[in-house]
Amino acid sequence: MAEPEALVVLVSIPADGTADDIGVRLVTAGLAACVHRLPAGRSVYRWQGAVETADEVVLIIKTTRAAYPALEAAVRNAHPYDVPEILALAVADGLPAYLLWLAESVTADPTRT
Repeated sequence: MAEPEALVVLVSIPADGTADDIGVRLVTAGLAACVHRLPAGRSVYRWQGAVETADEVVLIIKTTRAAYPALEAAVRNAHPYDVPEILALAVADGLPAYLLWLAESVTADPTRT
């Protein structure tokens, strides 16, 4: 049986405390093995024809492909933006013991939030 495919999911979110709540929800629900929150930075982006800036933090979420649909739905539900940045990147390789821990930690049970 093949190991579950690991993903790293990047989410930009306002630097207002919402990120910590989302991280706790994802890990509690078994949708993520770990969520890192990077310090706030300044984003510059185009939205509805105008150039905008915002203070944001980035979440680095470790999960599996099987859990991704529920994770994406949970982030979208909790995220304050109309169109949040949610980017899932496949993990090509990694420390086998870490990848095993990741797979065992993600249970994809959204009812545990």
